[in-house]
Amino acid sequence: MPKTTSRGQAKKSELPDTIKRSDTKAQRTFAKAHDSAAKEYGYGQRAHRVAYAALKNTHEKVGDHWEPKAKRAKGPSDPQARGGRKTSRPAAGGVDANASKNHLYDVAQRLDIPGRSSMNKQELVQAIKKANRRKSAKARA
Repeated sequence: MPKTTSRGQAKKSELPDTIKRSDTKAQRTFAKAHDSAAKEYGYGQRAHRVAYAALKNTHEKVGDHWEPKAKRAKGPSDPQARGGRKTSRPAAGGVDANASKNHLYDVAQRLDIPGRSSMNKQELVQAIKKANRRKSAKARA
């Protein structure tokens, strides 16, 4: 099912919940990428993966929604998003794993993750990923 209207706007009823709670640009980016991928590969999981990879270039997941990345930080969030067709590298679940440790610490602080001051960069990525999943699940309930 197309995720954009004939005018190019995102159909909110067709978007995943975390994207519904995000800004208009995130919604439009996901919807347009999904529709383009659906024309190429058909509707299904592959079109969703392509749409999320496109979204990860401009946004990062913080809690239960997606926020724009800083202009200097645009690009793939993790090796999976950078990937290509046969990539089997682990995804970071929307967390910008390529961001600086300071940025990850700031996100962890906003999400109130305990023990963040003693974590290394990879631990921060995993803790943020876990906190994001928790917040998304709570928002669905």
